[in-house]
Amino acid sequence: MSGNPYQSTVRACYVSYVTQAIVNNLAPLFFVIFQTKYAVSLSELGSLILFNFLTQLLVDFTAVRIGDRVAYRVLLVAAHGSTVIGLCLLGVLPQVMTPFPGLIIAQMFCAVGGGLCEVVVSPLVDALPSDCKEASMSLLHSFYCWGQALAVLLSTLLLSLIGEARWWWIPILWSVVPLYNLFAFLRVPIIQGVPDGTEEQPLKTLLRNRFFYVSLLLMVGGGATELVMAQWSSFFAEKGLGVSKLTGDLLGPCLFAVFMGCGRLFYGLFGQRIRLHRALTFCAALGVVCYLAAALVPNPFVSLAACAITGVAASLMWPGTLSLTSSRFPGGGTSMFALLALCGDLGCSSGPWLTGLVADLTDRPGPLAVLASFLGFAGESTGLRVGILVGALFPLLSLLLLLVTRKKNS
Repeated sequence: MSGNPYQSTVRACYVSYVTQAIVNNLAPLFFVIFQTKYAVSLSELGSLILFNFLTQLLVDFTAVRIGDRVAYRVLLVAAHGSTVIGLCLLGVLPQVMTPFPGLIIAQMFCAVGGGLCEVVVSPLVDALPSDCKEASMSLLHSFYCWGQALAVLLSTLLLSLIGEARWWWIPILWSVVPLYNLFAFLRVPIIQGVPDGTEEQPLKTLLRNRFFYVSLLLMVGGGATELVMAQWSSFFAEKGLGVSKLTGDLLGPCLFAVFMGCGRLFYGLFGQRIRLHRALTFCAALGVVCYLAAALVPNPFVSLAACAITGVAASLMWPGTLSLTSSRFPGGGTSMFALLALCGDLGCSSGPWLTGLVADLTDRPGPLAVLASFLGFAGESTGLRVGILVGALFPLLSLLLLLVTRKKNS
């Protein structure tokens, strides 16, 4: 898109995805701190992730109804403003009130901003002139990964320098990114609506098509496949391997993000030569293998390597499904993208929450504890291994759906 009048718009959209990566991945870096300093339980940590994405679900649902009637510029400025407030509150509220409710309030503001960005940025980029929209979408979403890697790397390094007692400085410092982008979206040119020359398709028309429901389920599977590993790999590395926070974050969520970013960047550069449906099928199958390896392989470093390689598996599942659906329904508009984001966020919320819940239940007497004993799990990572094993159901769901629909997309 170099040399066109929308170059500044594309750059602002890239920064929006960096912002969303900060929103979704910053709090999990402090999970061990929240657990040890503020006595927040594993199930509460899972609930924190759940609340984040349930709030985004509410934003998505609202956008389904009003997204095509409200100016993108208004929504994007509001999104970044809400994110600035949320990141600042994340650093302040746990210090001045009961920690868990304070974290919930901060996550609410962050989630509103993240949800609005997810709903608006994808259709905005889809409406811009491009020779290959699938590649453009994958390249856009790769910036989420680079943002995630940057957030993990810089936050972890800064935490090691200033000490865990001053962890709350970090979210306040990160609020500079959405603040900068807020002013960017006040001036960049914006195209709103379906691409030129395309007939708009009402949402009720889409809901009469069976393939659209397949797309919605693929978004659920893709969102859960990505977020279970992204949210829990840091905790798994520290508790399961007993490594330092710096090493755990670099080997866990940071390496995961790098692999995911490389997968999206590769498809963004060479996507015109690759059939999207086949690429998605490969990613889903790889996701199943990685989840099973992370949960079942007794060597903890092999398990952590599987967590990282899951980034490749998750790389195309979200942007690829958006592109696959957009090519099938080019007139879907903001409402279609909002409904897809809603289902993606449903997977993002249910997957990590279910993992945390299963991990907690495994540590108590019952069927899950019996399963863990049968599989030979032991140590602090036992519950999380069982949770990750259950998480393998999400990429498996995506794989089955893609295999069933392969003839229609070959």
